[in-house]
Amino acid sequence: MKFLLKNLRVFYAGAFQPADILIVDGIVAAMGQGLFVGGDAAVFDFQGATALPGLVDPHVHLREPGFAYKETIRSGTLAAARGGYTAVCSMPNLRPVPDTLDNLNIQLGIISRDAAVTVCPYGAITRGERGAELADMAELAPFVAGFSDDGRGVQSEELMRAAMERAKSLGKPIVAHAEDESLRKKGWAVHDGAYARAHGLIGNDPESEWRQVERDLELVRETGCKYHVCHVSTKETVSLVRLAKFEGLDVTCETGPHYLTLTDGDLQDDGRFRMNPPIRSAADRDALIEGLCDGTVDMIATDHAPHSREEKSGGLEGSLNGIVGLECAFPVLYTKLVRGQITSLERLVELMSAAPARRFGLSGGRIEPGEPADLAVFDLEHEFTIDSAHFLSLGRATPFDGWRVFGKCLMTVAGGRIAWRDDNA
Repeated sequence: MKFLLKNLRVFYAGAFQPADILIVDGIVAAMGQGLFVGGDAAVFDFQGATALPGLVDPHVHLREPGFAYKETIRSGTLAAARGGYTAVCSMPNLRPVPDTLDNLNIQLGIISRDAAVTVCPYGAITRGERGAELADMAELAPFVAGFSDDGRGVQSEELMRAAMERAKSLGKPIVAHAEDESLRKKGWAVHDGAYARAHGLIGNDPESEWRQVERDLELVRETGCKYHVCHVSTKETVSLVRLAKFEGLDVTCETGPHYLTLTDGDLQDDGRFRMNPPIRSAADRDALIEGLCDGTVDMIATDHAPHSREEKSGGLEGSLNGIVGLECAFPVLYTKLVRGQITSLERLVELMSAAPARRFGLSGGRIEPGEPADLAVFDLEHEFTIDSAHFLSLGRATPFDGWRVFGKCLMTVAGGRIAWRDDNA
């Protein structure tokens, strides 16, 4: 298979430069201006659009096996491709939970058959994600990006220590959903702040997040384990991670587009605003942005978590936790962070591509001759309205519905194959 992408502004070797890209048998065969290819090769002229390394999302929920009515691997990875993603890491809260190799193989078989982009799953930390005994981590290790019980924090300090020791011996990271359930008030996924007080609601205490991160960092000091914090939402967690990095611990963290662009002052009584951890205060958002700019926050993940329409129709009180984001994350962040002059496009590429690819050992993160072709072409000047009714994901609940944004994805090439192409490109 051979095709040529012409008249691009390509992010290459840390800078943008005009170039064409020739892809042959899945590999970037050549880059340069005025490339020509004969024969039956397809040629796509992008007239000055921007080619970025394929985006990499270290935190998505593809829901299959077990919950295909929410999302399938096919629908979720098509949504990823439409958003410019060429690789994603899928969370283990499935049925069956990938806590044994037999269970994981069910998921791997569906990925092999149906995935439109690279999917690297996580194995569970504990059996059934119940927090009582360790999963079969050694047999899972060769096939997973790391270990997580996402959706629940590991409550037992002793068990988390044992998990870190095992993960350390296997060379894999612990990917922690940090939540101390003894500090979490039940029933509400809204921040314990202005919105909760104004509406007489029980708020989610930020300490439920940062207190468990504090505990885990002490265990990292003991074990030397690679440790990654999921969906950071509080200013205290940012400070803890910053100090851990200064100390030299092998710690990384992610936050989400919603935590960087929204506060609890933006909440509506609608299921598309309910997620865990919740959208927090302006002070928390500002601390996350500061961490993003100074290198404390390593990467941005969507925490794409689709549910059915019925499961998200109960407002803040009656809906399940989780929103979708793969199809709109880049334009939201490009519009708010880059065009908003908070950070550079180069830094956004690091956060959404190179850094997660490095941390989790995935292909992508750069466009270079001789390397697999994992890239996305964006028209950064194209302004449009986010409309979840047209998402490829089965999930529709996003707080970004109706936003005017810039940065439309025109084509995504994953593993050298065209995984998504806009019909009008």
